[in-house]
Amino acid sequence: MQWHKLAKKGLILRQVSLFKKLQNRWQLPSMRSTIFVLLVFALTGTSVMLLKKLLQHAFFENARWFTYLYYWLIIPFYNVLLLFYGWCFGQFAFFWQFEKKLFTRFKRLFVK
Repeated sequence: MQWHKLAKKGLILRQVSLFKKLQNRWQLPSMRSTIFVLLVFALTGTSVMLLKKLLQHAFFENARWFTYLYYWLIIPFYNVLLLFYGWCFGQFAFFWQFEKKLFTRFKRLFVK
């Protein structure tokens, strides 16, 4: 019984440690900001996934070319949605910097 309680505490400590590592890596001021950033990523990914299903079932049933078109168009839409959700949760500055880094990396891919 005692071992089980200690194992649970250890698991909680590892989870907190993971959040602290993310907070330090992203240079966020608080744990609350870290949780909001993770929530924005989760909401954006879920929204994009649901939008794909909605569009595919509404307009492009069994269209193979829709998948290719989707992956080309989703990149800019995902980034705009990321900024929107970031603004809603008060993390716009973080996501604006994130977007600038991302587009700098994309630019390097195509400039070479």
